[in-house]
Amino acid sequence: MTNTLSSRDALASVPTELLIDGRWQPAEDDKRLTVLDPATELPLCEVADASPADGMRALAAADAAREAWAAHPPRARGEILTRTFEALLAREHELALLMTLEMGKPLAESRGEVRYAAEFFRWFAEEAVRIDGGYATAPDGSGRILVARQPVGPCLLITPWNFPSAMAARKIGPAVAAGCTMVLKPASNTPLSALALAAIMTDAGLPDGVLNVVTTSSSSALMGPLIRDPRARKLSFTGSTAVGRQLIRESADQVLRVSMELGGNAPFLVFEDAALDAAVEGAMLAKLRNNGEACTAANRFYVHERVAAEFTDRLAKRFDALRLGHGADDADLGPLIDAAQRDAVVELVDDAVACGAQVATAARTLPDRGFFHPPVVLTEVPDTARVMQEEIFGPVAPIQAFSDEDAAVAAANRTQDGLVGYVFTRDLDRALRVSERLQTGMVGLNRGIVSTPAAPFGGIKHSGVGREGGREGIAEYLETKYVALRA
Repeated sequence: MTNTLSSRDALASVPTELLIDGRWQPAEDDKRLTVLDPATELPLCEVADASPADGMRALAAADAAREAWAAHPPRARGEILTRTFEALLAREHELALLMTLEMGKPLAESRGEVRYAAEFFRWFAEEAVRIDGGYATAPDGSGRILVARQPVGPCLLITPWNFPSAMAARKIGPAVAAGCTMVLKPASNTPLSALALAAIMTDAGLPDGVLNVVTTSSSSALMGPLIRDPRARKLSFTGSTAVGRQLIRESADQVLRVSMELGGNAPFLVFEDAALDAAVEGAMLAKLRNNGEACTAANRFYVHERVAAEFTDRLAKRFDALRLGHGADDADLGPLIDAAQRDAVVELVDDAVACGAQVATAARTLPDRGFFHPPVVLTEVPDTARVMQEEIFGPVAPIQAFSDEDAAVAAANRTQDGLVGYVFTRDLDRALRVSERLQTGMVGLNRGIVSTPAAPFGGIKHSGVGREGGREGIAEYLETKYVALRA
């Protein structure tokens, strides 16, 4: 691997224990969890494998720090976030290499994610001092209405493996800004980025107990008791819809505040008047970012029949030109996260072909080791194919041609998911009309990436509850208190 910083150096800089009450400590029973490189299938290192008892100690630490942290000056909370932002940028290459090693995405994308994660800390550093309230005279003049925003309390944060730095930052940033303490449980596939981030925040001056990090091989065993514990007041989860539903059910007994960023099945609509260069470029970004393993990934491509052949040909040529390999070696496309995910994508492609779909991309030889799947463009894909109904989470682009706007919108909305949709057209009226008709929480209009810390990220229907980022992001971590004053 051609990097000035070696993989060994990057791994050596990361704590591998649990962070509880400001101290790095082993799991209660000294169990360890092995982290693999998905490009080689070889072990990278071991981290602490927390037990339910470790999780309870972490929640106890968060609860003990709750009052003091809520009273911490907003400006001081913001300054900790600013120092974290600066440290992430200063250590960009090291953190990016670490992410590529544990997750598999190309190094250039990992660098982009580190910068993206850093921006959440900068954004919420600025929001920390803008938490507002209200003061008004009661309509009948009998008193005054005082409204205050207060931190919700100890938060449970569960992050996925596909964006291990950004998803942690998107939850930790607003929690810190709002004055909440937290327990973070990163994905077992990719715990290293979260541990590195926690170390950076500790060095930035975050007080003991505010952020506690527990890595584990059994998320349900560890998180179940925490969700049922009355000291926890909020749960934020990013992951699959199936797991999200279960967590919402478990949260009901304690009436936890929940934020759920769940699965996607994003439609990508290309109309006959679209600028095809922009549409193809947008498709490359929307489909292949993160090796296709993104909830925002374009999942179903609906292309007007007048331009479908040309769009398909261009996209297939771009796919064929991509180089697969280890992300740290500047490959264009890395491996999928594990064998199960790779096999799931293989099944979807095989099912589509069995249903009559045609493969528009060339066959290729895959690397000898690693969980690789080639980038594939499928045409003539029927609605009955699973690839048109299920989230793919891999580098596969199924294309259908359409002739009518209403039919295209109806097809795009024919799903229980509603995270994001993409629309490419040069007709302003159509752009706004279709954007309003799409049943999604976000729309990428003539662009293949929608994510930014300054905008509210989230979906509707089965794609989730709540928003992350933007002004709405910090509101998820605040309660509203009304005080009635006598005139």
